[in-house]
Amino acid sequence: MGIEEYGGGQTGKSDILVVTTNDVPGHRVEQVIGEVFGLTVRSRHLGSQIGAGLKSLVGGELRGLTKTLVETRNQAMERLIEQARARGANAVLMFRFDVTEAADVGTEVCAYGTAVVLSKE
Repeated sequence: MGIEEYGGGQTGKSDILVVTTNDVPGHRVEQVIGEVFGLTVRSRHLGSQIGAGLKSLVGGELRGLTKTLVETRNQAMERLIEQARARGANAVLMFRFDVTEAADVGTEVCAYGTAVVLSKE
C-alpha cells in the first residue's frame, strides 16, 4: 500500500473548514451552531480477523486493519461535514475522533466538533 492509502483528512475542495484548534487566525466566529458528529461502525470480516491473529504471532503492522480504520475515519469525517453543512456552518472547530469497540463485533468511530459560521476579519 502507498502512503496515500494511510492518510485522511480534508481535500482542498471542501466548503467546510475542519480544524482541531479553538479558532482560525484571521477569522472571527460569527455564530456558534453547536456540536456536530459523524458516526460509523465497521465490522471486520472473518478472513481479516484470522490474518490479524496470525500476524500478531510474529509481530508487525496489521495493514488490512490499518487501511480499514483509515477508511472508517474518513467516512465518519465526511458525515460530520455533511451534518455541519446541513446546519448552515462553514467550519468545524475543535475537531476530534473517538474510537471504541462496539459490542465485540466492530469498531465505532465518531468524528465530532463544534459547528460555527466564520467570517474573515
